[in-house]
Amino acid sequence: MSDMRFIIAGIALIFAGFLILGGLGHNFQAATLESNEFGTCYEYSDDSPPVEINCSFKIFDQTVFFGLVLGFIAAGVISLIKGVRGDWDNRIKPEDVVGPGNNQNDNSNNTDKD
Repeated sequence: MSDMRFIIAGIALIFAGFLILGGLGHNFQAATLESNEFGTCYEYSDDSPPVEINCSFKIFDQTVFFGLVLGFIAAGVISLIKGVRGDWDNRIKPEDVVGPGNNQNDNSNNTDKD
């Protein structure tokens, strides 16, 4: 039996990782290309001309970003595996069972009055 909470959390983490990568990843793509092809990197902004910066800082920012996204996706995969293999939902004590399957409360629910 699977543990649905971990499966849902895993799907949410993987989705969040791809959403962050798709939404913010375009800001971090150019560092490797600029470094390899041109040797100089630039910081771009909307209100001022490009400013030359050290390529190692831009590549470090790119690496940290992709590391965080990879962390989200890896945590989601681990959560999915734990959810599929987990049996935490089934390991409960019989006295903690609540609902129609609980035999302890069956006598108190009989309301047969003739």
